[in-house]
This record gives sequence, structure tokens and C-alpha cells, in this order.
Amino acid sequence: MTDPIADYLTRLRNAIKAQHRVVEVPASNLKKEITKILFDKGYILNYKFVEDGPRGTIKIALKYDPVNKVNAIKKLIRVSSPGLRKYTGYKDMPRVLNGLGIAILSTSKGVMTNKEAREQMIGGEVICYVY
Repeated sequence: MTDPIADYLTRLRNAIKAQHRVVEVPASNLKKEITKILFDKGYILNYKFVEDGPRGTIKIALKYDPVNKVNAIKKLIRVSSPGLRKYTGYKDMPRVLNGLGIAILSTSKGVMTNKEAREQMIGGEVICYVY
């Protein structure tokens, strides 16, 4: 697999389209950090790290509106890829959906959202947009 983050986002997208309640993805440290951010920002219901084998898996419970069954995540867009990395400074940080969505960045201080990176005045690689 050449791009495990794109695979992670695609598995989430496919599970949302098929209206699954739980999705399992192979674990890595970066995927765990992205999952924690999605949980903290309210895009997923819950998550669990299962240690089986050398890497383990991440079980993610997707969040749906109880009335009209619409998922909390509307779009997941991969920005930076292994063939074309996208970096940004804190001064020209991307605004996703005019501030309603989040951009997940990999910085020198760890994985964080665009708002946290702007507050700490650090830039980094833009991993994905979520709204």
C-alpha cells in the first residue's frame, strides 16, 4: 500500500456511504492521532484501539443523527499525498468551509487541527479536510 492515510479515509467514506455503524481499519500512530481528533471534534461517536498482531486495528463507531440518519461527516478530502506534499505556514492556514470544518495537520508538535496550529503559530503538512 502506497498511501495508508488515503486508505484510512476511503474506508471511512465507504462505511458512511454503506451506513455501517462500525468500521475497522489497520492501526498506525498517525491514524490513531487522526481518530482522536475526529472524536474530540465530534465527527465520530467512539473509537477503540485493539492490539492484535504487530500493528493492531482501530474500531471506529460512526456518528449518525438519530432523526434523519445523516452522518456527522459530510466530506473527507485527502490534501497531501506521497507524490505531492502540501505544506502551509501559520499565516496562510486553510479555512475549511469558512471555519465550519477542520483541516488536520501534521506539525513538528504533533498532529492537530488548523485552529490549534494557528494559535500555536506553527505550520505543517495538511493531511486532510473534514466537514
